[in-house]
Amino acid sequence: MITSSDAFKSFKGSLLPQEEMLEVERKKSQLSIGIPKEISFQENRVALGPAAVGLLVNNGHHVVVQRGAGVEANFSDRDYSDAGAQIVEDAKSVYESDLLVKVAPPSIEEVSMMKRGQTLISALQIATHPKNLIQKLMEKKVTAVAWDFIMDEEGTLPVVRSMGEIAGTTSILIASEYLSKAQNGQGLMLGGLTGVAPTSVVILGAGTVAEFACRAALGLGASVKVFDDSIYKLNRLQNSLDQRIFTSTLQPKDLIKALKRADVVIGAIRAPKGRTPCIVTEEMVGEMKEGSMIVDVSIDQGGCFETSEVTTLEAPVFKKYGVTHYCVTNIASRVSRTASCALSNIFAPILINIGEVGGAGNYLRKSTGFRNGVYIFKGVLTNEYLGKTLNLPCQDINLLIAAF
Repeated sequence: MITSSDAFKSFKGSLLPQEEMLEVERKKSQLSIGIPKEISFQENRVALGPAAVGLLVNNGHHVVVQRGAGVEANFSDRDYSDAGAQIVEDAKSVYESDLLVKVAPPSIEEVSMMKRGQTLISALQIATHPKNLIQKLMEKKVTAVAWDFIMDEEGTLPVVRSMGEIAGTTSILIASEYLSKAQNGQGLMLGGLTGVAPTSVVILGAGTVAEFACRAALGLGASVKVFDDSIYKLNRLQNSLDQRIFTSTLQPKDLIKALKRADVVIGAIRAPKGRTPCIVTEEMVGEMKEGSMIVDVSIDQGGCFETSEVTTLEAPVFKKYGVTHYCVTNIASRVSRTASCALSNIFAPILINIGEVGGAGNYLRKSTGFRNGVYIFKGVLTNEYLGKTLNLPCQDINLLIAAF
C-alpha cells in the first residue's frame, strides 16, 4: 500500500536533476572503395581523381585503384599512390571492395567478378542494359545505384547537369575547330568580328546542353537561334542567360529558314525515356549550306537528325550533302580530365556521407536523392521502366527500405 509519505518522496525525487536521454550517434564506418579501369569503348573518364581519393583516405576510408585507371584522364598511378590509394594490378582485386565506383555500366565479365551483396555506383544507360546483365546483378544481391538518376537537395540531377555543361560548351569548340581551314572547313572563325557578319548558330533544345552551348557561342560573338517545343524551357533559358536572343518553338517554316542560313547546328534535344525524336529530316539537311557543321549531342539517344550516324573519337566526322556531321556518343570523354574532376566533386561528398552514417544501406534510408538513383536493391529490381521493358518483377524502393 502506497502511503502519502511515499508519494511525496516519489514526487520530490522527480524534481531532482535527471540524466538526459540523448540519441546514440550512429557509428561511422570505414568504406572499402574500388575504382576499376574503364574498359567500355571510348570511355576515357575515371570516377574519382587523386584529389578526391586523398580526401576519402584522410576521412579514414580504404581506396583500391586498378593500375592505369586514370591514365586516359592524365592521372598517373603515382598520383593515386601519393594520395593514399592502394594500387593493384588486376581488376579482380578491385572487385573485392564493398563499394564500387565506375563511370560506365559494368559489362557481363565485370559483373561476374563482383561479390555478393556489393554496392555499385555507375551509369545506368537504360537503352543499353541487356536483360541478362540485370539478372546477373539481381542474382548477386547487388545494390546498384545509377549516378545519372541521383538527385541533389534542389531536385536536380547533378551528374547529368555537369556532363551536360561539358557537352554544351565542348560542342561549340568542336564546331569552331571543324569550321577552320585546318580541318578542311570553310575557313570561318566562329564568332563575330568588326565589319564581318557573325557566324550563325542554331541550337535545337533548351536544356542544360543547349544553355551552355548558347553561352559559349554568344561568348565568341556568334548569332544564336534556339528552337524547342517547350515555351517554359525557352523562358527559363532567356532568364538564365539574362539577355534576349532569338527563340522559337519548332515551327517547320521558321526552322527550315534558320537551317538554310546556319553555319553550325547543335542537336541538344533530350528524351526523358527512349529515343530522341528526329527533328531535322534528310531533306532539310540537304538544303543546308555547303560546308556547314552539325554536332549531334543527342546521338547517344538516337540523334535528332535523320542523317546522323554514330562516329568515334578516332574518326569523329563524316560528310553528307556537303554538311560535316560530328556524332560522337560520349563528348565528355574528349575532355576526360575535366569530366573526371567534375565527377569527383560529386561522388566524393556522397561517399563521405555514406561513411558518416555507417554504410550505403543507412544512407539510402536518409537520402531521398541518393535513393532516387537505385535501380536494384539487394537483388530486387526497383526501376519501373526497366521492369516493364525487360518484363521483370519490380518493387517500390521505399517499401523495400522500410522492410529492411
